[in-house]
Amino acid sequence: MKALILVGGFGTRLRPLTLSFPKPLVDFANKPMILHQIEALKAVGVDEVVLAINYQPEVMLNFLKDFEAKLEIKITCSQETEPMGTAGPLALARDKLVDGSGDPFFVLNSDVISEYPLKEMIEFHQSHGGEASIMVTKVDEPSKYGVVVMEESTGKVERFVEKPKLYVGNKINAGIYLLNPSVLDKIELRPTSIEKETFPKIAASQGLYAMVLPGFWMDIGQPRDYITGLRLYLDSLRKKFPAKLTTGPHIVGNVLVDESAKIGEGCLIGPDVAIGPGCVVESGVRLSRCTVMRGARIKKHACISSSIIGWHSTVGQWSRIENMTILGEDVHVSDEIYSNGGVVLPHKEIKSNILKPEIVM
Repeated sequence: MKALILVGGFGTRLRPLTLSFPKPLVDFANKPMILHQIEALKAVGVDEVVLAINYQPEVMLNFLKDFEAKLEIKITCSQETEPMGTAGPLALARDKLVDGSGDPFFVLNSDVISEYPLKEMIEFHQSHGGEASIMVTKVDEPSKYGVVVMEESTGKVERFVEKPKLYVGNKINAGIYLLNPSVLDKIELRPTSIEKETFPKIAASQGLYAMVLPGFWMDIGQPRDYITGLRLYLDSLRKKFPAKLTTGPHIVGNVLVDESAKIGEGCLIGPDVAIGPGCVVESGVRLSRCTVMRGARIKKHACISSSIIGWHSTVGQWSRIENMTILGEDVHVSDEIYSNGGVVLPHKEIKSNILKPEIVM
């Protein structure tokens, strides 16, 4: 089988992290976001992944060469010269996706993190015999999204309602699709939307079915949702692979620590923390609801909550970092600094307090 991952644009909502790496290569739970998806695809027998991308394809491909060999999966790029929306890239990559076998192919949105029940999705697709399957997820506030109105018993999609004012349902498109090659005949080679143009067409001809996603789902394309996504992901690890989580007297709740990271004495770490490869956490540090990326150093008695510490950054002694502070790559925070929601661009030194959320250039 084949799969297309919609990588798309610049990842502006996750700046300053995406100033250093394309968004799919930003670490999530200690590995690049896109790797979570590629591993899940490989596990259900996908042997070729096409990345639909419109900037920095060299960076992506060089990076993924290592994983190609490790996972024994072919990874190629389909590059857009102009943004093609969410359906245009399928038309552009047509030759890579269609091999004459008639097998369906997966399409995934690169920002989505979930338990990826792809095996169940293949079974669902075969059982209904329609042209396309989409995953939907239940949300508390459907008015912020495009809602999928479907028959509960069969999953057949009746229509889509964009940001409904009145309640029509609580299931939204989860950004994971399984499509027959015939779907490509309905997509023109131009910037076009799969949600607004292609799927309504297929639904009108009774060929679109939706499967409710079991487990968690999060679009982690912006910092607050990234932190929430980490909590949901670690919760899911606790249920499915508890041995992957770190335990010990200084650990509270779900915590993921890379084996190459060093943690000092008297720390209190958790809940919902990921500490990446080569990180150094000195003694007496307090970490909760945060990510500390590869090569970062947290000095003695610092306290970090609800924040993201970028690659190779340093947080000084007795500093307090909180309220969605994001340090880009190689940021150095001096001792005894307070940051309340500071967003700091790469290669900066912070010598004075950040008292209210602001961007530090």
